[in-house]
Order: sequence, then C-alpha cells, then structure tokens
Amino acid sequence: MLDYTPKEITERKAIVINPAKTCQPVGAMYAALGVHNCLPHSHGSQGCCAFHRMFLTRHFKDPAMASSSSFTEGASVFGGGSNLKTAVKNIFDLYHPEMIAVHTTCLSETIGDDLNALIIDMDIPDGKYVVHCNTPSYKGSHVTGFTNMVSGFIKYLAKKGTEPNGKVCIMPGFVNPGDMREYKKLANALKVPITMLPDTSGVMDSPMTGKYEMYPKGGTLIDDIKELGGCIKTVALGVQTSEPSAEVLRKQCGVEYVSMPLPMGVEATDNFIMELQKISKEEVPYEIEEERGQLIDIMIDIHPYTYGKKVAIFGDPDTVLGIASFALELGMIPKYMVTGTPGAAFETAGKALLEKFGVEDCTVKAEGDLFLLHQWIKNEKVDLIIGGTHGKTIARAEDIPLVRMGFPIIDRYIHSYMPLTGYRGAMRMAELIASALMDYQDSHCEEKDVEVVM
Repeated sequence: MLDYTPKEITERKAIVINPAKTCQPVGAMYAALGVHNCLPHSHGSQGCCAFHRMFLTRHFKDPAMASSSSFTEGASVFGGGSNLKTAVKNIFDLYHPEMIAVHTTCLSETIGDDLNALIIDMDIPDGKYVVHCNTPSYKGSHVTGFTNMVSGFIKYLAKKGTEPNGKVCIMPGFVNPGDMREYKKLANALKVPITMLPDTSGVMDSPMTGKYEMYPKGGTLIDDIKELGGCIKTVALGVQTSEPSAEVLRKQCGVEYVSMPLPMGVEATDNFIMELQKISKEEVPYEIEEERGQLIDIMIDIHPYTYGKKVAIFGDPDTVLGIASFALELGMIPKYMVTGTPGAAFETAGKALLEKFGVEDCTVKAEGDLFLLHQWIKNEKVDLIIGGTHGKTIARAEDIPLVRMGFPIIDRYIHSYMPLTGYRGAMRMAELIASALMDYQDSHCEEKDVEVVM
C-alpha cells in the first residue's frame, strides 16, 4: 500500500501526511465522558460531532454519546449563539443530564463565538451545570483538547476554601479505562482516598446488561469535582497532558501538585507507588510487591528476544515516552519516537531518557507524521513498530511486526479494557512485545530452524 513512499526526505512545512494525531474536540469529548451524568456537546456542525463520536466508538467499541449545535450556513456566517442556547434547553428537557460540557470546533472558533458570554446569558435550570472549553481543531491535538476540557471542569466547578477532605486528586492522562482501573486498584491497595478527573472506567468499558443507559454508572461525580479544592495534593500523571490542568487547580484552589510520567514500566510505576506511599504512610502491600517481582521475572525470561532490538514508537506524547522507557528497561533501542502533538517538552524528555540509558543515534520528533516515520524506517530499518492502528500499512509495506498500543486502535478488540500502566500493565506490554518478535521469528525462519521450545 505504501510501496512508493520515497526514501529521500524532503523538508515539509505546509503539509502533514498520515498524521500521528487527531483534532482537539475528540480529546475534549473523551474527557467529558469521564464525568458522571455529563453529556459532551460539540459547538459546531453535526458532521464534526459525528466524526468525533465515531473516532471514540471505533477505539473503545462502546457508544460515545454527545450532542451538537447543528450549525448550518446561517450559524456559520452569523455565529452559533442561538443554536447553542436552543440546544442547551432541548438537551436538559429531553436527555436530562446533570451537566453539559461544551467544546468548540474549528467552525465556531473561526467565527469567534464567545462561549463565556453565551453561557452567562443562558437560563440554566437549578442544580444543572454548563461548562465549556475552547478546542480549535487546527491547533494542538486530541491530547490538547483533553487537557483543555479537564481544565474547564476545574475552572467552572472547583471551589477555593473547600473543607479539607483528605483526598488526593489523580489526573490520569489520556489513557484507557483499563489504566484508570489500575490506578484505582493501586491507590486502594495503599489506602489512599482519591478523586480521579476524569474517570472513563464504567463509562467507555461499561458492561452489557441488556438495558440501555445513556449515562452509565461510571465517571467522576460532579460533587467530587467541586470539592477538589479540599484535596491534600494532586498527582498529575503524564506531564504533557496533566500538568497544565494541575497548575490550573493550584492557581485556583491552592492545591499543590507533583507531576510525573505515566506509570509504565518498572521505574515509573515504582515512583508512582512511592508517591502514594509517601502520602498514605502505609507499607506497600505484599500483593503489589509480588506483581513487581513477577514483572522482573518476565523481563529476565524474555530478555534474549528483546535485547538490542530496534523499535519505532509513535502516538501520544506521554504514552510514547512511557513505552520508550519500558523498551529501554527491556534492553531495546527506541530508534524513532514520534508524536503528532506539538510541544518541545516531548523532545526534551525523550532525549533525556535516551541519555539516562546511554543510548545514542536515536531520533525524537514532536509534530511529526507517519509519512516521515516511514521514510526514516526505509533508510534504517527497525525490528518492531509500536503504536496505533495507522502503523499497520507501514508494517505491511516493510514486513515489520506491529504491536498495537496507544490511541487509536480501531482494528482490534479488548485493548481498552487492559492496562498498560502499573506492573500488571507492564506485564501485558512485555507479553505483546515478546510475542510479536517471537511470532515473526517463527514465520520467517527456514523450516529447519523452527523451534518448538523457545
């Protein structure tokens, strides 16, 4: 499919080919789905909303509910204020959410709709809420939109001077529901009471019950968001995704925060656990130590297959850095690290990671795309590609195994239920990586070299 991608690399400034990201409203919609009884609302055309819902539904294999301001030609020229006001009234009357979370689109951003003024002028029913964030599609990525929506919840709802509640606010980063469940499991094991914002577990991985629920049981409670000002600390997981929202909470409510990489792999999970332990003053329970020991055992077992293997990793910035960190712990070489999300922090963190492990001659690129990654691979091949579904055409063209991790994965199932974070998530990453390399060896070796015991 991509056999004609040229090896010769030409500098491109005005065009992105095969992007390693999607637009801000997708992330904002996902964040809003992580609040209980909240309906995401796309302030733009029906087509925008349909695309964003489709993008999430294809990844999670669960319906992503959202509403739209349904822009037509008139709203596109004169502004969508009346559309939004009518939509909010209809939504509360027909669908009965507790809150509507409005995000903008490139259309409403280009017009310049002032959502602050529009929301102030609305007749919102008692006990109901309308919040918003700005998410222009032509800037940033879905990760930026996720961050902006989380910050929007804090700006509208978190109150300064709230009574101390002894809780820790965990900002999970742009991860799957399976990862959020893993965070809660670890916090519970260390007896740390938490409020996670957002929390899509129980929403985007809700069970099949035979009864449709527009608002599943999961999600962060609105009352808990209002009480974030009483938290003793914020743990912001995923520096690029979560730190800006943690800073908003600090400025607004005075809650100090610690920002750390996603807990992927041994060291990053160690640091997360020790941060929780520092707060709880409890001993780390044996079941957590046991998981860590099992992971180390697995890493030693698969080491002959992973050591020295070159890998190309693409996706969201915090996820790429987390996977790269674990790959380095496995003795692999993250030859190429690419994200479509802008931000110099990604390149700085990636280079620091390589320097820490003493690995040279690797490339770290923010605002990159998969066309460029393919060209790099054509010039110097790797043993493995790790990323979302859109890497499969490169993998097929170059005959390289692909391990699906991150977002979006739209050609496989179950992935969103399973964590990549924590020791348990690292075990899964180790299994996926080792199995891909060993399957490739089985399928490409001569018949006389096929091994039954490996």
